[in-house]
Amino acid sequence: MSGDTALVLAGGGSLGAVQVGMLQALVDAGVSFDLVVGASVGAINGAYFASRPTPAGVAELAEIWLGLRKADVFPLSLSDAFGALLHHRSHMLQPAALKRLIRRALPVRRIEETQLPLHIVTTDLLNGAEIVLSHGDVEQALLASTAIPLVFPAVPKGGKLLVDGGVGSNTPIACAVALGATRILVLPTGFGCACKEPPSGLVALALHTLNLMSMRQLVRDIELHASSASIHVVAPLCPQSVSLFDFSHTAELLQRAQRQTRKWLDAGGLERSGVPGALEPHHHGGMGM
Repeated sequence: MSGDTALVLAGGGSLGAVQVGMLQALVDAGVSFDLVVGASVGAINGAYFASRPTPAGVAELAEIWLGLRKADVFPLSLSDAFGALLHHRSHMLQPAALKRLIRRALPVRRIEETQLPLHIVTTDLLNGAEIVLSHGDVEQALLASTAIPLVFPAVPKGGKLLVDGGVGSNTPIACAVALGATRILVLPTGFGCACKEPPSGLVALALHTLNLMSMRQLVRDIELHASSASIHVVAPLCPQSVSLFDFSHTAELLQRAQRQTRKWLDAGGLERSGVPGALEPHHHGGMGM
């Protein structure tokens, strides 16, 4: 791939593991990038990859994902739920666990310290504008990009309140185009097309709903920016029945995504553009993984 090539990573909760499997196949095949753009969990994966854009770095990221449990990201408790109601908080959870994870996992402390230029996408809570953070404290930027409304608190920065990048642009293709990318490789997380029913629980349902909105937005953005850059979308897993709130299937997701991405590469995926069929609205009845 030649020209200014951007790696764009979408959000998607626990399905962020899919992106790591995709990255394993891409890096093993010698695919390289000039810049990285990420939103929500894609920003976390993107920050690690931009810091260590090598097979060894991706292997380390996979090991981090394999060790993740729900409580490492969403430490739900009755006291949190009651506290949110009692104190009229605008969010259910404090981001302490996520903050510990970011501090423990990331090899850099500032965005500009990464080997590849990194751009973290967040959303202005007041007007919905996409806010791109390209320098400064990486922990604060990632907490903002993953601040799911009603779940985590907004992050104050520069006189603004910032929330999850998925609200404004979950798969920030427009940001990559604005940064000068002529080729864009998008790593979507996909959605639970084989789920039998919507997930239960406020946090799980919020993630599910935001993800569905994001995948529809991705389809629109591919069509909207097709004339501005060559856009290639790695096909997400399909059928897929894992909830975005479920971290118990990471190994399966990694392996499936790596195998499928290898097949995608062998079939000439890097030369194809357009919207993969797996991103269009569909379902598989009660099929599982």
